[in-house]
Amino acid sequence: MNTPSASFAPLVPGMIGMALVGSSVGVSQTLVDTPLFTAQAVRYAAATAILLLLARLAGTRPVRPRGREWLWLAGLAMTGLVLFNVAVVRGVAHAEPAVIAVAVASVPVVLGILGPLLERRAPSRQVLLAAPVVVTGAALVEGTGRTDAAGVAWAALALGCEAAFTLLAVPVLGRHTPWGVSVHASWLGAVLFAVLGVTREGPTAAAELTGAQWAAVGYLALLVTAVAFVLWYSTVRTVGTGRAGLLTGIAPLAAAAVGTVTGTGLPGPSVWLGIAVVTGGLVGGLRASRAPGAAASLDAAPRTAPSSTSTRSG
Repeated sequence: MNTPSASFAPLVPGMIGMALVGSSVGVSQTLVDTPLFTAQAVRYAAATAILLLLARLAGTRPVRPRGREWLWLAGLAMTGLVLFNVAVVRGVAHAEPAVIAVAVASVPVVLGILGPLLERRAPSRQVLLAAPVVVTGAALVEGTGRTDAAGVAWAALALGCEAAFTLLAVPVLGRHTPWGVSVHASWLGAVLFAVLGVTREGPTAAAELTGAQWAAVGYLALLVTAVAFVLWYSTVRTVGTGRAGLLTGIAPLAAAAVGTVTGTGLPGPSVWLGIAVVTGGLVGGLRASRAPGAAASLDAAPRTAPSSTSTRSG
């Protein structure tokens, strides 16, 4: 059995992964007018090919799912990839993007409670105290906005699907490793999106993509899917879902930074305040305890496994 690590080094892959997620905001805006399902099908098919190549270079080979593993992986792809993207797209028709983003930013609370339970251990008090701080800071970064009842419902679905992307991986990360889970989630997502694309948008919808949009799909496939998935699941497997969940607060910070660099404007006072709050929450929740054996008391029981508005949006 593995035990979650309390050191800082295992957090770095997840931090990089969340930074890549935040960087995808500007790229994703390029795809607003594209056939959503078809573009996502292309993205995840390309990501699958990239992952298989990188896994081979890394000397690892994904294994075939068996038994209930198919249910976990299919559920991950259906909720964490397909339904999540649908919820985001439909949600912004009823609410400002910030509303959906703030809902998704609440995922540290969900992961801090449910994740450890799935890993057969008690939630860490340190993480539980830090999670609301990270959520509050992310809300300040993203802001608030208009919504209606339907917008709230779509936001809640997006939150649930975002959490499912991590939680449903816990039972299979042990045997399949981050590489295997990333590969299977990607090809299953590609198949599901392809079916939706052909039936809802037509078999020739890919021809509508422009050169810039193809480039955006390539960026999302390589960095925000293939690379970020493996980095994220590596951290989840090493440190546990509770501590890893706090890292989702990095995504809106990265999005704000990218917006500044690309000329969309300097962050306002509330954004700077939110950045400070998120940073404080991350430092408090992720720091290793100085007391001997504290890591074990917080996080180390036996375990079985491991954007604006989107971790996987495009």
